[in-house]
Amino acid sequence: MSNVVLKAENIAKQYRLGQLGTGTISHDLNRLVAKLRGKEDPYLKIGEANDRSQFGGSDYVWSLKDINFEVKQGEVLGIIGKNGAGKSTLLKILSQVTTPTTGQVKVKGRIAALLEVGTGFHPDLSGRENIFLNGAILGMTKVEIKSKLDEIVDFSGVAKYLDTPVKRYSSGMMVRLGFAVAAHLEPEILIVDEVLAVGDAEFQEKCLGKMKNVSGQGRTVLFVSHNMAAIKSLCKRTIVLKNGETYFDGNVVDGITKYLEALNPSINKGAIEKHHRTVNTGFVFIKSVSLENEEFANGNSIYFNNEIGISCQVEFLKDISNVLFDIRIMSADGIEILHSMNIYENNFVDVKKGMVNTNVILENRLQPGKYFITIGVHLSDGLTLDYLENILEINVLNVAKNNQKGLIYDFKLGYVRPHATWKIN
Repeated sequence: MSNVVLKAENIAKQYRLGQLGTGTISHDLNRLVAKLRGKEDPYLKIGEANDRSQFGGSDYVWSLKDINFEVKQGEVLGIIGKNGAGKSTLLKILSQVTTPTTGQVKVKGRIAALLEVGTGFHPDLSGRENIFLNGAILGMTKVEIKSKLDEIVDFSGVAKYLDTPVKRYSSGMMVRLGFAVAAHLEPEILIVDEVLAVGDAEFQEKCLGKMKNVSGQGRTVLFVSHNMAAIKSLCKRTIVLKNGETYFDGNVVDGITKYLEALNPSINKGAIEKHHRTVNTGFVFIKSVSLENEEFANGNSIYFNNEIGISCQVEFLKDISNVLFDIRIMSADGIEILHSMNIYENNFVDVKKGMVNTNVILENRLQPGKYFITIGVHLSDGLTLDYLENILEINVLNVAKNNQKGLIYDFKLGYVRPHATWKIN
């Protein structure tokens, strides 16, 4: 495996819906007979992709299917995908909490995993006792664990409750101690699921800093999060899962873009699907959103510095007074970059029943890259009538319309390139 410390080969995991195990004695017997005869498990041929938005015709579902990847020493890998994509199942297999239905995982070194709140903790033992228990599970001696004890307690911030049974801890305290134990007992591979979302902002920042330090020491980190800013800050590579299969494996910026595309499969078609609607009252429906663009036929690319024109059709099912339209431009990692509302320039508007065309032109000082448009229709009192998140992708090119020379850009330098006047004597 050379410097590869973790390798997943043809990993798949099958479950029977609504049942534990195979669900019936007859199925267990059929599997046993097939095994004794040296034949393939008959139920591995049955099953559907893990698309939770649709009813299936089979009792079996593939939570994961045909997952293959390698992780090298010191690499920080982000694993992203919407809820139900198979992220947690994959991490449980990699950390050997559960076994795959098919395939195998090859690991070089010790793994410490923080998969759920309280993972690996015995509720009746104190925080101190659980630290020693987790260290022993990782194969560390009592002396080694003692040498790390002060660091763990200091990082977790639970010194006052160290000798209290962890069943008395809040979920936030449990996560703080769990992460501190996992990160400080020097595993070769650290696996962290979405649990950091339970902690406060200050602790999340500490955790991200610690994971960077861990990778800098040559140890490997696998990180699952829905926080795209954290993924981008920490990871150089991402794997995007969709319906239990690998949708993308590559650099982090492209991975985040693919993740957003997977969330919104009609994002570039201008069609508004029902699942795009974050909030809707049933009185107003945004019917189409498009980029006003004469330069490119595909409709979503725009030259650097060119104005951004957005057009949308909105259907009102009744007369409504004091309507507010707003538009947001989001970065690929979910940060709101620009925001505009019609009341910034005018007043609220009274709208009659029927179709309304809305156009807005935005000054474009965005750095080159991919962005996403969010559209909302609201009342003056703040009630949201319709709201579509990340409904349209735009790609700001790294070249201006009147200049063929490529522009130097990097999102580390910010998302907006402002007008500036320099005087240098």
